Amino acid sequence: MTLISKNIELRALEPEDISILYEWENQTNYWLDSQTLHPYSKHLLNQYLENVSRDIFEMKQLRFVIVLKEKNEAIGFVDLFDLDVKNSRAAIGILIGESQNKNKGYASEAIQLIVDYAFKILNLNQLYADVIESNTISKRLFEKNGFIKTMVKKNWVQLNRQFLDVSLYQLFNNDEM
Repeated sequence: MTLISKNIELRALEPEDISILYEWENQTNYWLDSQTLHPYSKHLLNQYLENVSRDIFEMKQLRFVIVLKEKNEAIGFVDLFDLDVKNSRAAIGILIGESQNKNKGYASEAIQLIVDYAFKILNLNQLYADVIESNTISKRLFEKNGFIKTMVKKNWVQLNRQFLDVSLYQLFNNDEM
């Protein structure tokens, strides 16, 4: 399945994505936001790729590759995860890999596509994102795309023996974007 907007498309992960998956999952500067505690081996990521095509309702997660259409180049990932079918919600996460692809609106396009997919295809009631309070870029991204900051989780994550606050952003299916 491919989701398409003006500048980007979202497509399923493919086996040939192992190199970018390995590179981006193992960059420690992304670990705080993703709550990663250790590097991933190519073996483990290959196992993940083998199972990624399984049903979202079984796996409770779905990752799309963000592809810049004009160059046919992977520039990031957008994920739905922690799918909760009973309560009709999922978490959303996004990563734009290289700095030259940031601040160009690609993340907003990806958010709009994944929101449309989650609400119209999966028929979810809400999406949510946990954002480190100091991550002003991500906070602006979600706010720009209609997500509302509904609470702050005090001392929610630990970094270098210091606890950080996390903002919860929510978007409901009946909200206007």
